[in-house]
Amino acid sequence: MSYDGVGPRAVMRSVAFLTAGALAVPLLTGCGSEDETSKPLAGQDIAPAARAQITQGGTLRWAVDTVPETFNTFQSDADATTTRVAQAVLPSLYRIDENGRAQRNPAYLESAKVVDSEPKQVVLYKLNQQAVWSDGREIGAADFAAQWRALSGKDSAYWTARNAGYDRIEKIERGENDLEVRVTFARPYADWQSLFSPLYPKQVMGTPDSFNDGARRKLKVTAGPFVVKKVDRKNEQVRLARNPRWWGRPAKLSEIVLTAVPREKRAAALAAGKLDLAEIDPAAAQRIDKASAPKGAAGPRSVASGSSGAAEKSGAAEKKADDKPSKAEKADTSLGGFEVRRSLEPAYTQLALNGADGPLADERVRRAVARALDRTALAALVLKPLGLPAVPVGSHLALSGQDAYADGSGALGGQDTAEAQALLADAGWVAGGPIKEETGEKAAGAEGEKSKDKKSDEKKEEKGDKKEKNEKNEKDKNEEDKNKNDDGTYIVGQDGKAPAEATGGKDLAQDGKQQLTHPHQGGAPGAYAPKGTAAPANAAAGALAKNGKALSLRFVLPSGPGSESLRQVATRISRMLAKVGIRTETVKVADDSYFKDHVASGSYDLALYSWPASAFPATDARPIYAKPQPAADGSLNVEQNYTRVGTDQVDQLFDQAISTLDEGEERDLIRKADTRIWAAAGSIPLYQRPQLTAARKNLANAGAFGFQTPVYEDMGFLEKGARPAAHPSGT
Repeated sequence: MSYDGVGPRAVMRSVAFLTAGALAVPLLTGCGSEDETSKPLAGQDIAPAARAQITQGGTLRWAVDTVPETFNTFQSDADATTTRVAQAVLPSLYRIDENGRAQRNPAYLESAKVVDSEPKQVVLYKLNQQAVWSDGREIGAADFAAQWRALSGKDSAYWTARNAGYDRIEKIERGENDLEVRVTFARPYADWQSLFSPLYPKQVMGTPDSFNDGARRKLKVTAGPFVVKKVDRKNEQVRLARNPRWWGRPAKLSEIVLTAVPREKRAAALAAGKLDLAEIDPAAAQRIDKASAPKGAAGPRSVASGSSGAAEKSGAAEKKADDKPSKAEKADTSLGGFEVRRSLEPAYTQLALNGADGPLADERVRRAVARALDRTALAALVLKPLGLPAVPVGSHLALSGQDAYADGSGALGGQDTAEAQALLADAGWVAGGPIKEETGEKAAGAEGEKSKDKKSDEKKEEKGDKKEKNEKNEKDKNEEDKNKNDDGTYIVGQDGKAPAEATGGKDLAQDGKQQLTHPHQGGAPGAYAPKGTAAPANAAAGALAKNGKALSLRFVLPSGPGSESLRQVATRISRMLAKVGIRTETVKVADDSYFKDHVASGSYDLALYSWPASAFPATDARPIYAKPQPAADGSLNVEQNYTRVGTDQVDQLFDQAISTLDEGEERDLIRKADTRIWAAAGSIPLYQRPQLTAARKNLANAGAFGFQTPVYEDMGFLEKGARPAAHPSGT
């Protein structure tokens, strides 16, 4: 199972975001001035070409994960294809640019600005006078008002997945003419640009019945460069056709056919000539690179790693010169018409630490885990073999290139074995202490590994640890860098199964309070062990123990074939933790239960999954880091904070950020919130996810989009003899 899918805002916004009692952290900045503008680590790779170079007409066959259950992006079961269709057929007042920042879309908006802030915030939208729905009606205030009422949260008859921002609106009215829309807010809202993208017609939003069912299986009225022509669920296709009423630059393509193709079958579908564009895994990328390279040369940007290349050479040497090409070799030859376009997804993989109970309820243990990690090595493990920048992510709330990005990891500190061991010692975990044997076996659940295999697995792990000490670093790296499948990291919400709310009666809200007995001089309190604390001797040689119980953490991972790279990352993490005396128990579970039954329910100690980045972190990230609160029924409402680690101070910073209309102040507040999230050590950002896309060589303005919203009207096939721009540097 692949965990690729829904775009950043679609995920974060489709599932349900200074003082007393909070961790006192100095105002830390990133690696440089807060006024510095960062750049994306990798540019988009879409073979850009001028529209004059693109032929008129043609059909683009594009692989997707599913035919969506709904075309309403505001419903809980919306998925990646829901978002893709909406981008092509519905108005988006703002689009995301190549730096992950919101930009006005001139096809729909002539202008939009805050015209009043006192006594209340008022935003005036001036619409493009040519903007009309596919039925000929002008886009206007009635559509804005219908969407606000549906998403305001005031009427429970609307089955909405989110209402962030819309719940702050007081009224919507027509301006001086039909092209003006005035939106008055009851409370200030910094992220007002996030609203009405996409914008649905009043026919969809006007009543609960039409909202709940009217746009699930079809979209009759649209307003984009394309319209939904046909939904063929039998053949798992959505066919988009050029919109004859589109007033903007005419779409170059006649049709876009979105076809559901499993990840593992995409290379074969490409070779068979059934697809023109598809996100792929590293193994397929390697095949395409090899097929498209000049005869006798290596692929242009090889993704091979480990011993796989040697195995291929060995197999080639054994093959006789007069042997007929195998079926696989013929298929690979057919891949010569494609190329791999590479970038980084607007999403990052993190190590989540469940702070609800157990050893990780103690901040010192969480910080010890964080200080044991070499995040640069983990990023290199995944990204370097793919030819992508191996730079660890420095923020929970933004990625490099985005306005709010600053490296806040200094609030926690980098890899330091001695500090990690000292933190564990201060928390009472010491080497050589007596360990009480537990009676009974610990089950991983029906989907997990059998508990009877636990002892065998532990023996294998112990043997592996001893063997590792005698291996050379380079050999160890080569063994772990094998990467024949995609990252496999779970991106929250992308399978449409993430619950809007996960609760559990035994979960305890973590306050982020300082637990060290002596403050460390210099640096962030809690990020270092108290001065003079002795590190346990030879911690890695034996398990640490406290009160007769060994320090062992349950590392839950998906077991599917698409998660091999993810499990390699987990193996490397486990070895890093072993060096400071923390043992891990790896539990593999079925892919379809990994998130819902383990991560969201809190049945794990350590887990790996991804969060998408957002251009509006004050709105979208708050539920992820909000301090869990007791619900009326006695359970704990964690929203999307699946680590159960939160602080009052972080909540207050988010509240301040969402309520200011000063963009600079909002950015600074977001950065301050990030430093405090780092210090609490509930989750550790590791690396930005790779994005590999196979594209027919003559396809322009499509591929690995990175941050940017695709411009569907500019996609197309090059005229004969035309050449796209070169690949972006750094990819």
